[in-house]
Amino acid sequence: MGDRWYSEAVVYCLDIDTYADSDGDGVGDIRGLIGRLDYLARLGVTCLWLHPIHPSPNRDDGYDVTDFYNVDPRFGTLGDFAELLHQAQNRGIRVIIDLVVNHTSNEHPWFQSARSSPDSPYRNWYVWSEHEPADRFQGMVFPGEQHETWTYDRTAKAWFYHRFYGYQPDLNMANPEVRNEVKKIMSFWLQLGVSGFRMDAVPFIIELTEPGNANAPKDLEFLTELRQHVQWRRGDAVLLAEANVEPDQLPQFFGDAAGSANRLHMLFDFMLNGRLMLALARQDPEPVIEALRDTPALPSGGQWATFLRNHDEIDLSRLTAEQREQVYTQFGPDESMRIYDRGIRRRLAPMLGNERRRIELAYALQFSLRGTPVLRYGEEIGMGDDLSLAGRQAIRTPMQWSYQPNAGFSTADPEKLVRPVIDKGEFSYEKVNVTAQRADRNSLLAWFERMIRTLREAPEIGSGSTTHIDVPMPPGVLAHRADGATGTMVFLHNLGTQEAVVDLSLLQPEADLPNDVLTDRDYGGVGKLDALRITGYGYRWIRLRRAWSS
Repeated sequence: MGDRWYSEAVVYCLDIDTYADSDGDGVGDIRGLIGRLDYLARLGVTCLWLHPIHPSPNRDDGYDVTDFYNVDPRFGTLGDFAELLHQAQNRGIRVIIDLVVNHTSNEHPWFQSARSSPDSPYRNWYVWSEHEPADRFQGMVFPGEQHETWTYDRTAKAWFYHRFYGYQPDLNMANPEVRNEVKKIMSFWLQLGVSGFRMDAVPFIIELTEPGNANAPKDLEFLTELRQHVQWRRGDAVLLAEANVEPDQLPQFFGDAAGSANRLHMLFDFMLNGRLMLALARQDPEPVIEALRDTPALPSGGQWATFLRNHDEIDLSRLTAEQREQVYTQFGPDESMRIYDRGIRRRLAPMLGNERRRIELAYALQFSLRGTPVLRYGEEIGMGDDLSLAGRQAIRTPMQWSYQPNAGFSTADPEKLVRPVIDKGEFSYEKVNVTAQRADRNSLLAWFERMIRTLREAPEIGSGSTTHIDVPMPPGVLAHRADGATGTMVFLHNLGTQEAVVDLSLLQPEADLPNDVLTDRDYGGVGKLDALRITGYGYRWIRLRRAWSS
């Protein structure tokens, strides 16, 4: 793997509490995760992203933290976590954790002290207003569930700010003491051995909130401070951030106006994600072509993280109302499948009608695009969702390991499970589980293992450049290429249902014994690249040439 390890990584994200329960209490834990590391190594995972691991009242799935320097006792101890890092490293797997410092739980000792007295040393660690702010009902992240961003606290006799829920008061990032505390938190976990952080809600972390000002200024230099601090503590640590902002603002999160890559290493590509969903819904690659064309240029070392499904809803807010409706019609036709007037709360397999060919196509396309692929736990076996659960919990059901009760996730009584397993319908654990797919060499799991192995043999996908091949194409077909120090890969993906023939003979002068390396079926070779067949929902990854290192 190259010097910038994150550019050639395969990231796998999971919630500890729904992955594997080792002690039978109904909640997944660190020891259970350690027991599944060999599974992840075989899958080809090189980086594990853990959702919040800290003590929490769990009103927001752990994103309401009460202690940034410890592990939720439901999961285990700090000693267990240190062992996880050790065992993961033994298997070549790095671990990054969620850094949720935009806010705390209202049960955090800092906030309890802050609200108790104006003289509290923590009073200015949060954002207060003595009078009701004019922007009280603006800037809400969860429409329909959240009704204000300022709440009056009777004990404090003041209004406090919360970009998210009322039980998640925002920290005051204009306070140097808070900034230093954030750096201490990062230092603690880096010293323990994590390889970096997935930073939650970054645009709000840098927001210098002012009561009554719905457009508070943002201090991007704080990201520069954090990058510098992290690099001094661990030179190869990575900052992977969530920043769903306007496209023209994105380069500022990677580096300063001079072009220096001195802020975040990676950003999730929300713009591409929405375009991918639109392309799949239309069976037309044009939205992906637009995304590749319109992507802002990144400074050297900057990297996108691509995804189809993550731990939240599919966010369609960057699409037009008409485009959003097209995606809803195909993938979220029922109101129960939608959330926050902007997204879909389903996993990919049910969205695509559990059609194996289309699922493969979607993930082959995602993993072949520029950036680092992120895979949500359970997607590799085609898990479904439980729409009877509230909100985002629909896609946070326990991992389905086997035919055993509770899907092999836990030996606890079903009513004690942190969340019910899916036990009905075509996505029930008796039909979709790791054990069954491990025994089937043609399973989706076996396909993911093969696809990821192929990806890791083509580092130019992650660390090179990706461009659309702009030649006449049959309807539904996307052709693109990845070029890097290790050579060139060419990709064909047919988002439509009709078989097509593609002429890429213009690439023949560059070719050096070109050959298929990953396909949906045997196409009998690539010949002179002038008559490349591809079936409906088909894909072809072609090694055009390989460059040998000096």
